[in-house]
Amino acid sequence: MSGNKEVSFDPKDHQHLRYNPLRDTWVLVSAHRMKRPWAGQVEKPPEEHVPRHDPSNPLCPGNTRANGEVNPDYDSTFLFENDFPALQPDAPDPGSDQHPLFQSKAARGVCKVMCFHPWSDVTLPLMKKQEVVKVIDKWAELVEELGTTYPWVQIFENKGAMMGCSNPHPHCQVWASNFLPNEPALSDRCQRAYYQNHGEPLLLQYARQEAEKKERVVVESSDWLAVVPYWATWPYQTLLLPRRHVLRINDLTTEERGGLADIMKRLLTKYDNLFEISFPYSMGWHGAPTGPSLKEDNSHWQLHAHYYPPLLRSATVKKFMVGYEMLAQDQRDLTPEQAAEKLRNLPEEHFKTRGHLEKGGGEDKEDSGK
Repeated sequence: MSGNKEVSFDPKDHQHLRYNPLRDTWVLVSAHRMKRPWAGQVEKPPEEHVPRHDPSNPLCPGNTRANGEVNPDYDSTFLFENDFPALQPDAPDPGSDQHPLFQSKAARGVCKVMCFHPWSDVTLPLMKKQEVVKVIDKWAELVEELGTTYPWVQIFENKGAMMGCSNPHPHCQVWASNFLPNEPALSDRCQRAYYQNHGEPLLLQYARQEAEKKERVVVESSDWLAVVPYWATWPYQTLLLPRRHVLRINDLTTEERGGLADIMKRLLTKYDNLFEISFPYSMGWHGAPTGPSLKEDNSHWQLHAHYYPPLLRSATVKKFMVGYEMLAQDQRDLTPEQAAEKLRNLPEEHFKTRGHLEKGGGEDKEDSGK
């Protein structure tokens, strides 16, 4: 016998694999790596001062965009066709006479840009609750409208220069395509298989389990739940879920949309408060496919939003998806439970308004969604 004392497993100290049922993949969790010193790249801190209206910003009201179009003096949401779209509705078909190693298919669609607010110096957590509700209503309207034609409508927001956002103005993009993209196609297959094997939507069961366990919950309400998923890859990644079975964002009730606005403000406020910056992320909505799928049974689907923020140790140190992640599989250092605890314990008053409120100012409770 070696005489060595058997060490019991601790996820905070011992590397292990976790399964992602939405992608049928595994992620390597190596929490002990958080103890190593960092001497790598440091990102430039985000620009703190953003003018409310910049005459050179093509997203501001009244400004001229690259194609010569002039924006209206909008005072709420504003939707327009992307001036440089990745998808166009009239692209020709490459044809079917192809070698199996060199296949291509027709790709058609539309790309839209949607501004959330006329001011460049606000973001979703700093907007009033009813202003966020208008954003959600517009998202639902677009899924309803574009979904009659296209099999997939992808709503996504890239926030911050670190995520490739070139214009500091609150906005998102909406791409509708005549094909089901890779990520939702994979999610569709995984959710369908789980439903067939267990008789309940994967994410509906998952939300109920997480609500009971509590250890990965960041914020919750009677209608919504935001967690750092058990299989999270990005350091402070979150998954936003409705508590009832909902297929698409346009299926949400008026009350649920109000609740969604509230929980988005709470979650994004915590993000900003983590390092007291405007927290960068890419986020997007996934719901049941549309177009021809509207006539099919999609009971296996559950509406959800993914938030993928890159920051890890500070406002200037981000997680890099390189090397092992690109060539082998996803890997993370901080455990999802540790990340959730950090976020959960942060205040729900935004750091930019906290001092103002202490002096007696600030939004009223109804407007601020508190």
